[in-house]
Amino acid sequence: MNPLYILLAIPCVVVSSIYAWKFLNWAWFTPKKLEKSLRQQGFIGNPYKFLLGDLNEITKMEKEALSKPISFSDDFLPRIMPFVHKTLTNHGKNSVVWFGTDPTVFIWDHDKIREILSKPLVFRKASNPAGEVLAKGLVSYEGDKWAKHRRLINPAFRLEKIKKMPTSFYMSCCDMLSEWEKMEPSEGAFELDIWPFLETLTSDAISRTAFGSSYEQGRKIFELQKELARLLLTATISFFIPGFRFLPTRTNRRMNHIRNEVESLLLDLINKRMKAIEAGEATTHNLLDMLLESNFKEMQEKGNKFGMSLQDVVEECKLFYIAGQETTAALLVWTMILLSKHSDWQARAREEIRGAFGGGRQPDFEGLNGLKVVTMILDEVLRLYTPVFMVVRKTHKETVVGDWRIPAGVNLILPSLEVHHDRGIWGDDAKEFKPERFSEGVSKATKDRRTYFPFGWGPRICIGQNFAMLEAKMALTMMLQRYSFELSPSYSHAPTSVLFLQPQHGAHLVLRRL
Repeated sequence: MNPLYILLAIPCVVVSSIYAWKFLNWAWFTPKKLEKSLRQQGFIGNPYKFLLGDLNEITKMEKEALSKPISFSDDFLPRIMPFVHKTLTNHGKNSVVWFGTDPTVFIWDHDKIREILSKPLVFRKASNPAGEVLAKGLVSYEGDKWAKHRRLINPAFRLEKIKKMPTSFYMSCCDMLSEWEKMEPSEGAFELDIWPFLETLTSDAISRTAFGSSYEQGRKIFELQKELARLLLTATISFFIPGFRFLPTRTNRRMNHIRNEVESLLLDLINKRMKAIEAGEATTHNLLDMLLESNFKEMQEKGNKFGMSLQDVVEECKLFYIAGQETTAALLVWTMILLSKHSDWQARAREEIRGAFGGGRQPDFEGLNGLKVVTMILDEVLRLYTPVFMVVRKTHKETVVGDWRIPAGVNLILPSLEVHHDRGIWGDDAKEFKPERFSEGVSKATKDRRTYFPFGWGPRICIGQNFAMLEAKMALTMMLQRYSFELSPSYSHAPTSVLFLQPQHGAHLVLRRL
C-alpha cells in the first residue's frame, strides 16, 4: 500500500474514532450512567433505550389518546400526558421518563418545588429547541441576559401601565361581541363554537396592546405564529435527533419561511417606532413603545452593551404573542366551558358583575380588580385546566434537592397539572370545580404550600400574570353581561396540548341573549 495513503488514513481514522466515541458517550454511556445513579436513589421507570428512550411509546400513546374524546366526568390527565400518567401510576411519584437521551424525574413535594422555583441560577431552564423556533425571549434566557431582559421589560408590566390597558381590551371584546350579534337569530338561542372567536379576541388584544395603531400587522404575525406552532407539533419528535431540524424537509423549509416572514414584519414595526422615538415623538402605552423606551434609556445612560440588540427586541415581540395570546385564550375557553356546566356559578358571577357595572357600563380597572367571585372562578379554572401544564428545569451540575443528589444532565419536571389535581394535596374533591376553595385567597387554599403555580413562582414568575388576568376578567365580564350559555349537545370534551391546554374539537356552546 502506498505510504502516503497510510499517512492520510491515520488522521481520518483518529478523527472518526473521536467523533464515534463522543456520539456513543452521548447516546449510550452517559444515559446509562445517569440511569444507574437515579435507580440507586429510588427513581423507577423503563430501562433506557438507545437514542430515543421512551419517545416511540410516548408518541404512540399520544396518538391513541387523541383519537377519541372523553366524557366530561372522566379524568382528562391520561389524555394530555398518557405515557407520563401511566408511568406515575405504575411506578409512583419517584418515576423517571426518557425523552430521547435525557432522563426526566418528577417533583411533587411542595418544599422541593419551592426550592427549585426560588433558585433560578441553580435550577436552570431545560433546553427547548422546538420552543425556541417560535420565540426565545425572556422565558428561555439564563443568568445575566435573563436579568437584563427582565429589568428592561418590567416597566411595561408595572401596575400603573396595566391600569391603562382595559380600553384596548374593551375594544377587542366589542369587536368579538359584534360578530356574535350578527349571528343571533331574531329570537331564541343559537349555537356557536367560541374557541376560534376567543383566539381571535386575544390575538387582537395583544396586537393592540403590543403595537397600538399597528395592530392589523400584529394580526398577520399571530396567524403566522399559529401556523408555525402547528408545524412544530407534528415535528416535535425530530427535535430530539441532533441536526434533524436543519435538514431541508418540506416542513423545515416552511417553518424557516414563516420565521423569516415574522421577523421581517416585526423589524419593520420596530424600526418605524425606533425612528419615531429617536426623532422625539412621544411614546404611547403599547408594549413595544414601552420596551423601546426602556431600552433606549438604558443605552443612553450606560452604553449600548447594556441594552437589547434589535434581534433581542424581535424575540421579545414574538414572545408577547405566544405567551400573551395562547394562555389567555385557553383560560377563557375553559372558564366558559366550566360555567356552562355549572350554571349556579355562572349566575353568581353575573350577579356580581351587574352589581359592579350595571347592565352594560364599560368595565374599568378598579371595578374589574374588585370582582371577588370572578377571581375565585378564574383561580379554580387555572387549577383544573392549567394552560402551562408543566414547568421544566435541568441540573447542570450535581445538585442536592431535599434528600436527593441529582446528577448533572437530568430534567426536573414540576407537573403543575398533576399537582393541581392531586387528592393528597387538595382533598377528595380535587378534580371537582369548586371555586369556593379560593374564597379566602390562594394562600389559604394552599395552606401556604407551593402546590399552586399556574404562572410559575419565584424570580421567574410570569411577568404578564396581571396582564392576562385583567384581560380575562374584561372578556368574561362583557360576555356575561350580554349572554347566558350552556354546553351544546354537539360539544365534544377533548382537552389536548398544542403548546398550551386547549379543546381539540372546539367549544360548542348554546348562547342566549339577555
